[in-house]
Amino acid sequence: MYKSLLKPFLFRFQPEKAHHITFDLMKFVTGLPFSKSILKSIYKVNSRKLSKTVAGLHFSNPVGLAAGLDKNALLIDEWESLGFGFVEIGTVTPLPQAGNDQPRLFRLPEDEALINRMGFNNDGMVAIAARLKKRKTKIIVGGNIGKNKVTPNENAVDDYLKCFQALYDCVDYFVVNVSSPNTPNLRELQEKEPLKKLLETLQTENRRQIRSKPIFLKIAPDLTESQLDDIIEIVTETKIAGVIATNTTISRDNLKTNHQRIMEIGMGGLSGKPVKNKSTEVIKYLSNKSKKSFAIIGVGGIHSFEDAKEKMEAGSDLIQLYSGFVYEGPGLVKSILKGFLK
Repeated sequence: MYKSLLKPFLFRFQPEKAHHITFDLMKFVTGLPFSKSILKSIYKVNSRKLSKTVAGLHFSNPVGLAAGLDKNALLIDEWESLGFGFVEIGTVTPLPQAGNDQPRLFRLPEDEALINRMGFNNDGMVAIAARLKKRKTKIIVGGNIGKNKVTPNENAVDDYLKCFQALYDCVDYFVVNVSSPNTPNLRELQEKEPLKKLLETLQTENRRQIRSKPIFLKIAPDLTESQLDDIIEIVTETKIAGVIATNTTISRDNLKTNHQRIMEIGMGGLSGKPVKNKSTEVIKYLSNKSKKSFAIIGVGGIHSFEDAKEKMEAGSDLIQLYSGFVYEGPGLVKSILKGFLK
């Protein structure tokens, strides 16, 4: 139904407009009597064989929603009805921010890909924390945190710390996002010394709590092997839970979409099928080089069970969907889980 009816309708609109229509539609449908029960009967796959414990957290299944799709935690309970095992919200910043100028989200249908330069548009940590406290399901929620655009890199640690403290009671794990290509100079924080300082500061705050929570680091797919070696060293030294591999890429290699169209779109992070192999290579390198010493959540170009299986075989403990969900629809979660059961 999604690919034959809903997707052709949504793809008539600009991507960001289609995003808002989808969210409004989900809110409307799930507000109808018995609708959530019906959705669960269609999309959920219940089996103890699918459950996993990663970083001390118990996941009902290994398929999650990646950050960026539900930045403001608007549909947490609805994602659970569609069969996801966990949801990552954000990226959340201390202050609300509008993000970059529109248009800032683009489809590449020939490549089954997206380019975005959203710029951490979100409602801010206070509003999002309040929203999360009202959720009804027990689905695991990750909080992806970042810095405001106007905050200079030398003060970035303060922004991450504020978000960590504001969301601490509302999320089950944290993700430190220093790898988005859409906030000026953000990726400089992936360098060894600033990154180590940032993670150590968060871990110090984490240990002050009654019960510390897993912290993951989200990295770019464009890092060199030397930089990945630094990541392994930092993760080991700071004792964070693990890595999310990967964010979007700034590369435009081997695309089917017309070059002129790519030039017209301009800057932004590329996600979807073109990033699949690069993401998998990063996962495999981290897993093998670290001897599986930390958890890895794999994301990037998962459009089928075969893609998901590839990520798991490369070393992922869990996986996340974004562009694949846009192109394949909610049935993708079920097909992946059914595949794992077989």
